[in-house]
Amino acid sequence: MAEKRDSPFSLALIAGGIAGTTVDVFMHPLDTLRARAQDSRGFMKAGGFQGTYKGIVTAAIGSAPGAAAFFSTYETGKTVIKKASGGKEEWWHHATASSCGEVAACCVRVPTAIVTQRQQVGQYAGAMEAVMGTYKAGGIGAFYVGFTTLVAREIPFAFIQFPIYENLKTRWSSYQGSQVGEVQGACCGSVAGAVAGALTCPLDVAKTRIMLENPAEGAARRYTGTIETLKLIAAEEGATGLFKGIQPRVMWITIGGFVFFGAYESVTKQMWNTGIWK
Repeated sequence: MAEKRDSPFSLALIAGGIAGTTVDVFMHPLDTLRARAQDSRGFMKAGGFQGTYKGIVTAAIGSAPGAAAFFSTYETGKTVIKKASGGKEEWWHHATASSCGEVAACCVRVPTAIVTQRQQVGQYAGAMEAVMGTYKAGGIGAFYVGFTTLVAREIPFAFIQFPIYENLKTRWSSYQGSQVGEVQGACCGSVAGAVAGALTCPLDVAKTRIMLENPAEGAARRYTGTIETLKLIAAEEGATGLFKGIQPRVMWITIGGFVFFGAYESVTKQMWNTGIWK
């Protein structure tokens, strides 16, 4: 079987950016439905099935740098950790590296998600209005409301998704005696994402509630932290409230994971073949 190659920083940066933009644009309507299903006002009041492409420009602008930040950190971290631990690849290398990647990506994802989601649920009509309204409500800090909650969602997600993804690829490669192809890698990413997406849905609901809350000046916030928000949702809406939007979320991640990892594997393979990174 051919030796597995680690992607260098620059290759991961480019491939991750292309893959991230592809999936965020392609899957935006499903993400809109997820955000509306998780809105405290209810799905129909948040917009229902109408205008599902709201916020797509903001999402597209933020997707490339967010995905690039993740994959460049992930691939670099994975290589460094593997070398530091003797060169043998272990599941926790992927989990640790992906967690670091998620933290780096959240620096871009949080402000992008806040502006995008507030358009998706109808709080603002356009990107500039959302940016100005958010800034007026709380300055620069308003764009990072929910940062710790998003990180709290992404780290467990990464700990579940990437070890499964890498393990499935390794087993598939071992079974067929060669590295997995683009479609095979996409299938592995799709399955891994679906499992991780379902298990971390409560954290996603908490993240959405915190980011969408836009209280009037001087009014207290209802959703103030991850644990507090989860407790409040459970108390007011029951256990089912913690899994609102799970269908579009899992569908988004399943299909989006296939597109994302397929694009990442394809771009990586094509760019390896150019000889620039050899």
